[in-house]
Amino acid sequence: MIVLPGGVRRYPGYLDRAEQEALVEVVRQVVSVAPLYVPVMPRSGQPMSVRMTNCGTLGWVTDRDRGYRYQETHPVTGAPWPPLPQRLMEIWRDVGETPLEPEACLVNFYSDEARMGLHQDRDEREFSAPVVSISLGNACLFRIGGLERKDRTTSVRLESGDIVVLGGDSRLLFHGVDRIYPNTSTLLKNGGRINLTLRRVNPAQ
Repeated sequence: MIVLPGGVRRYPGYLDRAEQEALVEVVRQVVSVAPLYVPVMPRSGQPMSVRMTNCGTLGWVTDRDRGYRYQETHPVTGAPWPPLPQRLMEIWRDVGETPLEPEACLVNFYSDEARMGLHQDRDEREFSAPVVSISLGNACLFRIGGLERKDRTTSVRLESGDIVVLGGDSRLLFHGVDRIYPNTSTLLKNGGRINLTLRRVNPAQ
């Protein structure tokens, strides 16, 4: 484990090749039930550059009229999200350092041209639990900032199989993906990158 600026924890090579391949199959099963779709930005309705879906009791969604939120159903099919796979629960328990269980896993697919602007993960009601991010496929340039958008940022290259944890003091840091590095992994047949983001949404009852 490596501690990055702001207290972000990185676990390089946490998943070996066989584990990555198995997790890709898990993702395919999720997508077969909850298809990837293109989310759009609030107010402007501008499409994001990633395609996404979710699994868990809740899923993160966004649209022009209602904005960023969590809900229990897929915004296109109207069906409940598929349950969180056991392997993802195991990863959370191993690196999450929290007794709380995750309620949502965002599945973001980045083409080699996609990116994600600097943002905070603050649509949840429970900030004591971390955000656990799993990288699969092509490498990316991950940028970490501070608690304000204007704060200085640091960039680090994430490889397939790496895990990043934003927890504790780093939970609300601004972060984003500046670029994808094409042809840096053979895990995904058609290239691109999958990012799995495990989150706890609600406080414990």
